[in-house]
Amino acid sequence: MRLFIDHHRVKLTWQTDWLCSQARLASIRKQHTAGRAGSTPREVDDLRGDDDRDMGKTGYFTHRDCWKHDMGGGHPECPQRLDAIEDRLLLTGVGDAMERGEVPLATLAQITRAHSVAHLEYLESLSQRLVADGPAGGPAHAMLDPDTYLMRDTLLAARRAAGAAIAATDAVIGGQLENAFCAVRPPGHHAGREQAMGFCFLNNVAIAARHALEVHGLDRVAVVDFDVHHGNGTENILAGDPRVLMVGIFQHPFFPYSDIDHPADNMLNLPVPAYTKGMDVRELIEMMWMPRLDAFRPQMIFVSAGFDAHRDDDLGQLNMNENDFAWITARIRDVAKHHAHGRIVSMLEGGYNLDALARSVELHLRELADL
Repeated sequence: MRLFIDHHRVKLTWQTDWLCSQARLASIRKQHTAGRAGSTPREVDDLRGDDDRDMGKTGYFTHRDCWKHDMGGGHPECPQRLDAIEDRLLLTGVGDAMERGEVPLATLAQITRAHSVAHLEYLESLSQRLVADGPAGGPAHAMLDPDTYLMRDTLLAARRAAGAAIAATDAVIGGQLENAFCAVRPPGHHAGREQAMGFCFLNNVAIAARHALEVHGLDRVAVVDFDVHHGNGTENILAGDPRVLMVGIFQHPFFPYSDIDHPADNMLNLPVPAYTKGMDVRELIEMMWMPRLDAFRPQMIFVSAGFDAHRDDDLGQLNMNENDFAWITARIRDVAKHHAHGRIVSMLEGGYNLDALARSVELHLRELADL
């Protein structure tokens, strides 16, 4: 299976890539310093803005249908991921601070703001065939790529995950919540307008971003993606849309082996090689993401929260830990406070070491809820 084994290939060239990345980082540092020459340095705390009022609670959206998608024993994108998160929130008491929200099924109109009708019809036809053929001993799944299997309950789970994104967006924009996290699966950021791949079927973040723009009438939204894998599906859907700024940092070269050399003007990709340390990631984010986000002035921020860049996760080789994810979350929240009245909707993407995932989500939520 491609996603499971590609990381071994990366280890053969990581030393050269790491040296190149250090040179690139040094070059960025030099450009960044030169660009600030003659101007007053902006302090990190300036991004907190003047609006520090308490806008409300942090929402937590999940649904038992998201457990029903099961690609089989040994597959890393498994229902136990959500169990690990729930157990951690119960153990630490963080779950008690969350406002749990109802999760509807996403509708055709909501999904097709990001995906083609043909894509959804294709998934529905496969799902219906699996259900119809099941009693006669038919196959239990349809393979969409070597890592991605559509099961009989997959589309139900995917529509519920997208519905969580919609419900969280409505609640945050409506003022019932300051921000929200959606503990849902399957993940979404590899799903393009016409394609399911990389464990993903419907692109939850893209669906929610388009909902905020086209239903609620926002003018500018940002998408932040810190999964270890490039959010190629989100880029495919949102590239060229001037209402959206997408910033991402990810291991490269690595699955999905995207062509990142000529991104659209509204895309800011920060590819880093295997074994990049968390402090280097932080420095790149501070120098590259933050000025771009500040200049864009998003009215809401959507987060593809993938925790597979954790050093304990076998599906990536970045040397990050849960404290790095907490730091990134805090910086996202700074931008949201300054420009967006604190409005953030965060969607679970990757994260396959169950213990590391649970710890990382806990700290992510602590930052969102200011605990």
